[in-house]
Amino acid sequence: MVQQILDQGPVQGRRVMEVGAGSGRDAVALASEGAKTFILDYSMASLETARRVAQKHGVQPFLVRADALRLPFRDGTFDVIFHQGLLEHFRDPMPLLQENVRALVGDGLLLVDVPQRWHLYTALKHAMIATGTWFAGWETEFSIGQLEGLLRRAGVRLVGRYGAWMVPGLFYRSLRAALLKARAARLPLDPPRIPLLTPALERWRALWDGTPVAFRTYFVIGAMGRKGTGPDRAK
Repeated sequence: MVQQILDQGPVQGRRVMEVGAGSGRDAVALASEGAKTFILDYSMASLETARRVAQKHGVQPFLVRADALRLPFRDGTFDVIFHQGLLEHFRDPMPLLQENVRALVGDGLLLVDVPQRWHLYTALKHAMIATGTWFAGWETEFSIGQLEGLLRRAGVRLVGRYGAWMVPGLFYRSLRAALLKARAARLPLDPPRIPLLTPALERWRALWDGTPVAFRTYFVIGAMGRKGTGPDRAK
């Protein structure tokens, strides 16, 4: 997500806000690029994590504890607003997106990153939600068409889309977690390169990246838009 923001222009001196802190690493990276960075979350624990990450990197973003549906900022405050892993937790996503757009300057940039609908991870997630074993409570997911439609309705014109595959893949992650739980073995976070197979997978990703096939196999997808109505720019 950081690179997508930087591709839209320099952030030095710009007001940038991440909604939903997580670890805050992306906001911290943008602060390192000279942005005036704000990190907003309702959880003090999340903000404390972001504070430690920022301290480690020698930057001082503004940490704000507030409700994402009622941002404590005037209209047109920020040049960039972004969030990832957040929108899917709202049963009605429009109030959140509309509040994001309200707080943007006239041509401000909004980036939203969400789980992709057509993925095996989605089926596993819903099975765990149904049995009450999912760690993150209720959440949903989106196709790229749905996500872009939501952003248009919220009041932006689209300027790009992107996605990323799950690397390492779901099978390896599940195997690693199961072995750790059973205390049977500790696999590395990243699997070792396999001659022929690993290079073939990398070539496949490079060939299909950005295509309709990719947007049905990515793990996460994102869309970005500029505040204001009008025709979408080329993706």
